[in-house]
Amino acid sequence: MKPELELYLHFPFCARKCAYCDFFSGAFSDAEMHRYFEDLRAEIRARKDTPLFFPSASDSASFDRFPASSLPVRSVFIGGGTPSIVPIPELEATVDALREAYRIDPSSEFTIEANPGTLTPSKLSAYRALGVNRLSIGLQSPDDRMLQKLGRIHDFRTFLASYEAARRAGFDNISIDLISGLPGEMPDSFEKGLKTVLSLSPEHLSVYSLIIEENTPFYALYGPSGSRRSELPDEEADRLIYHRTGALLEDAGLHRYEISNYARPGFESRHNTGYWTGVPYLGFGAAAASFTGVSRMKNASSLSYRSLQPEENESLTTEDLMSEFMILGLRMTAGVSEAEFESRFRKKLRDAFSAAVSRHLALGTLEASGGFLRLTPYGLDVANAVMADFL
Repeated sequence: MKPELELYLHFPFCARKCAYCDFFSGAFSDAEMHRYFEDLRAEIRARKDTPLFFPSASDSASFDRFPASSLPVRSVFIGGGTPSIVPIPELEATVDALREAYRIDPSSEFTIEANPGTLTPSKLSAYRALGVNRLSIGLQSPDDRMLQKLGRIHDFRTFLASYEAARRAGFDNISIDLISGLPGEMPDSFEKGLKTVLSLSPEHLSVYSLIIEENTPFYALYGPSGSRRSELPDEEADRLIYHRTGALLEDAGLHRYEISNYARPGFESRHNTGYWTGVPYLGFGAAAASFTGVSRMKNASSLSYRSLQPEENESLTTEDLMSEFMILGLRMTAGVSEAEFESRFRKKLRDAFSAAVSRHLALGTLEASGGFLRLTPYGLDVANAVMADFL
C-alpha cells in the first residue's frame, strides 16, 4: 500500500437548507463564517504532524508510521454545505494554509462542490488559479418540479448556465450529482431526465437513491408515518430505475466503477476511490471524519467544533480493519483483491471470512475471478445484505 493521504474540508454554509439533507449545514452569518474559517485554518496547521499508519512491508504484526505533512496528497475534496457560496478570500486563505502544511502538487486531484446559481466567471477563474481541477455540481434533478420539492435554490436553466460557465472557464473534469427515487418519480420520467443530463457529456455522474433521513422535513412527509409516503416509488420501480441508469450510462460511455458512481475512463473519482480502498485521510471542519489507518475520528457537529470533544474517536482492531476492507471494497465493481487482502493482513481472505464467502458464492451474490471477489449483478441489488455478513 503506497504511503499517501487524502484531505477533506467541510464548509457547512448554505443559502438555504434542502428538505432532504441531514448533513451538518445551514445558513449562518458572515461573522460566524469568518470565525469558523479561522478555526478551520488553525486545525489544518495543528494537525500536519498527525501520525498515519500503513501495513509494514517487513513485519506482519506492525505498521509503518508517517507524519501527515511528509506524505504526498493524492486528493483534496471540499464539500458541504455549499462551498461555492464561500467568499474567495476565505477560500484562498484556507488553500494557502493547506499548501503550507501538506504536500499538494498539480498532480493531486482537487475537487470543490458547487451548487447551480452560485458560480460566476470570476469565481470559476479563482478556483482554477487555486489549483482546483475538478468540479462536483449538485444538480439532483433536471426536473424543475422535483427541484422545488427538494427545496433547491435553482432550476434546470440555472444549472445549465453554471455548467456552461464552468466549461468556458476550462474545467474538463466535471461530475454531476443526481438523486433517484424522488416523490412522484417513475422510471420513464427519470430516464428522460437522465438522457437530458447525458446530452451534456459530463465526465462523471453520481446517482444516489433517495434516503429519507430523520430530523429532516422530508422525514415528516415521507418517513414511515409520513402523510405522503405513498408518493415514493415502490421497491420494484426503484430497482428498475437503478438498472436503467446503469444501462444508459454504459451506452453513453460512462462505466459503473462503484455502486452509485459512473465515469468515463480515467475520470473515476480518485478521492472516493481512496475511501473505498482504505487510504488514510484527514477531515477538517465541523462533522468531518478522519481515518489514520488504525483509528477513526469525527469532529463535533457544531460551528464551535474546535472547543468540543470529537463525536467519535475509535481505535480499530485488525478484525475491524478486515471487515472495513471487505465492506468498502465490495462497493467497487472491480471488487476486493485477494492478494491485497493477504498483503495487508497476512491472512488469506477466504480463511478470514470463510463462511460469508462460501455462502454468497453459493447464493450467486458474489463471484470470484482474476484474483478478485466482487458482487454479481444480483449481488449489487442486495449489496447491503451481502456486506452485513462481513461485519
